[in-house]
Amino acid sequence: MPRTVYCVKLQRELPGLEKPPFPGKLGQRIFEQISQQAYDMWPAQQVLIINHYGLNMADPEARKILREQMEEFFFGQDAAMPDGWTPETAGAGGGGAPQRKGGGGAPRKK
Repeated sequence: MPRTVYCVKLQRELPGLEKPPFPGKLGQRIFEQISQQAYDMWPAQQVLIINHYGLNMADPEARKILREQMEEFFFGQDAAMPDGWTPETAGAGGGGAPQRKGGGGAPRKK
């Protein structure tokens, strides 16, 4: 049986991660307070941030910015999903990451 956590991002008890996603305090905090479902939302947000800011992940300063953005995404003042948001159920909707109402990514460059 998977361990459960009270997910601060999704504001409910959900299955947690199997292990911390990376070493250090932030990795441990994510392990203790973020569900697997919420953590699975991060890759799409990460790509958006990297592209928006033009981050070069070989640059230590860019990695620092991304780490700060990750902390804000999971634990910041507006980190919780909006009232009325419901997660997609497993197997529904093709397995994509849940979207905020009226959300969407940045327009593609042509």
